[in-house]
Amino acid sequence: MTTPEPADRVLARASLAEGDPTAWFDRLYTAAARGEAEVPWTRGRPNPDLAAWVRPGEGRRALVVGSALGDDAELLAAHGWAVTAFDVAPTAVEAARARFPESAVDYVVADLLHPPADWARAFDLVVEIINIQAMPREFRPAAVASLASFLAPGGTALVSEVAEENQDMANWQGPPWPFSRAEVESVAQDGVRLVSLETIHDGARYWATFTR
Repeated sequence: MTTPEPADRVLARASLAEGDPTAWFDRLYTAAARGEAEVPWTRGRPNPDLAAWVRPGEGRRALVVGSALGDDAELLAAHGWAVTAFDVAPTAVEAARARFPESAVDYVVADLLHPPADWARAFDLVVEIINIQAMPREFRPAAVASLASFLAPGGTALVSEVAEENQDMANWQGPPWPFSRAEVESVAQDGVRLVSLETIHDGARYWATFTR
């Protein structure tokens, strides 16, 4: 018996065929809410690498990219950050609000490819963990440019993606599609500079920090 293809890949392929790199996210969350699919990146707890890094926020502003069901955003809020968390999928944002009805996090629907203008240089911490890698390469420069634009002077951006150089790319099927080292480093633009870049999880993933 043939194993069914994961719903995220089926929906992503259909979305890309329509020329839209992000529509499949809401379709996947909607299917998951009906019990017809699984969202592979939701695990009911914060990202462990972010949990290991987290610092006191002391009221400073943080932005969580692709906030999903809210676990990373709530972790930062619990450490004193004033958190804005966005997702392109309205269903995900609604689910996060429902999970944390008393939350101080500002959960909003927004598109990384077309972000709100008032987010420019507005955040002291920007967190991007395994989201942009869900986009094919032709869409990534615009997404990375948006990511860099969010960072306030003196702030920190955390970027983590699957590392292409340590994967069997000849047999890889996405999404996600791993990042090259050069793609991660490209966040250093428009006054943003790379502070550190390492591989974690036995070389499987990049973990990079940037500042402006």
